[in-house]
Amino acid sequence: MNSPLSGDAMARLLLEGGAVQLAGDQPFVLAAGWASPAYVDVRLLIGEPSLRRAVVALAADAIRTRLPQPPEALAGADTGGIPWAAWLAEELDLPLRYVRKRPLGIGRNAQVEGGSVEGRRVLLIDDLMTDGSSKAAFARGLRSAGASLTHTLCLFHHGTFPGGAERMRELELELVALASWRDVLALQHPALSADSRAVLEGFLADPVSWSAAHGGRVGLAPLAI
Repeated sequence: MNSPLSGDAMARLLLEGGAVQLAGDQPFVLAAGWASPAYVDVRLLIGEPSLRRAVVALAADAIRTRLPQPPEALAGADTGGIPWAAWLAEELDLPLRYVRKRPLGIGRNAQVEGGSVEGRRVLLIDDLMTDGSSKAAFARGLRSAGASLTHTLCLFHHGTFPGGAERMRELELELVALASWRDVLALQHPALSADSRAVLEGFLADPVSWSAAHGGRVGLAPLAI
């Protein structure tokens, strides 16, 4: 899913930008409902020009080298994927769209904004993937609007909770990820102490049990397509 070179570089950028945050007594509950001792806040990289330029360069290289065919448009997932899709569209000189999880309910009531995707090969851009549950809504919106969607690019893939690979197969989506927790733990970095590393390794050994014991989800939700 991610290459060793991009994984190492992206993990370094996350740690240098303070995006890898360890919980104290109260665990984080991720958007998918899983409890975790750590949170990756990719939005912290948005505000620093040197960091965001480096991330965009890594993502652009992944798009150029790791897709079977170049995309004809980029679609940012609302909301975390939109800024990255915008910078990548500028870098790659591609049309930009964005997709909501559901239609707005007012105005045009559109799920896809920015123009037509009819008949275009579209790459979905998002900042994070936990277990892939949010990707179903984005894929549905793009395909309903006529897009050809086979791949999604995420800056960070948790790569821990069950169901992600199964969801991607059911959605007929291939994931291209720049980094995962494995890449973060592979680094020796001052931002990741020995104690923090031990907490993360314990969590990754059995993330479902860890989540259940700390007030999070206890199993995989059914796929809604």
